[in-house]
Amino acid sequence: MATSSLSPQTATRKTTFPSLPPPKPFHTNLTFSISLPSNILIKTSIKSSISSSTTKYNEVVLDEEMDKIRRLQNGSDVRGVAVEGEKGRTVDLTPPVVEAIAESFGEWLMNGLEREGEDDVKVSLGRDPRISGALLSVAVFAGLARAGCVAFDMGLATTPACFMSTLLAPFEYNASIMMTASHLPYTRNGLKFFTRKGGLTSLEVEDICDRAARKYANRLAKVSTTLPITPTRVDFMSAYSKHLRDIIKDRINHPLHYDTPLQGFQVFHSHLHFCFQ
Repeated sequence: MATSSLSPQTATRKTTFPSLPPPKPFHTNLTFSISLPSNILIKTSIKSSISSSTTKYNEVVLDEEMDKIRRLQNGSDVRGVAVEGEKGRTVDLTPPVVEAIAESFGEWLMNGLEREGEDDVKVSLGRDPRISGALLSVAVFAGLARAGCVAFDMGLATTPACFMSTLLAPFEYNASIMMTASHLPYTRNGLKFFTRKGGLTSLEVEDICDRAARKYANRLAKVSTTLPITPTRVDFMSAYSKHLRDIIKDRINHPLHYDTPLQGFQVFHSHLHFCFQ
């Protein structure tokens, strides 16, 4: 029986291929020479515009992001869409935006407030019952903490109460923020700013929004979920209610029932107005 065998040289034979030349580097600057019949030589350079186009695109994006915050200013307030549900409107009052605004307000206070020897800048926050209030409150506290302020959480409160929290002892905060959008739909929310001198002016809020726009456009991190300084929970509304009751009792000064001066009256409530009869 015939058998075939392979020699060791045949078994170990390898096929070799000619090596390819190394790839040439890609040049973004290309120069072409064009010869014309009139013996004129024209050199045309084509440069890569990728980096410049990207820079211009980023500048446009940053400008748009900054304008989003500037457009939230509504006179002396900040107003925006906080939750979805409004046809034709997108959410623009987001937690990162609110954090940037609160931080800018805190810095504005730190730089311009006459603290009269006080070590800390104390800021209270009150809000109405809107469904976006709890989430945006965390953003406010995070922004105030970034600015170095000490925050106090008043919970549900009224706009006059927030201002009075800067004046009524023993609270007497340096400033206060009321989170509300007044009569606007539930999808909206906003911020009102107070110091002991009263509400901020439109120009002051414009300055704060401009600061916030620059922060927001250049910040890559999302809103802080862990507060470096936990806000102090305070029951200001009980003290404020007592303050209002004392004013009413003092002004009416009823000779028979001083502590219940509205006894016997009928109270009618219509929207935001109360009538006594």
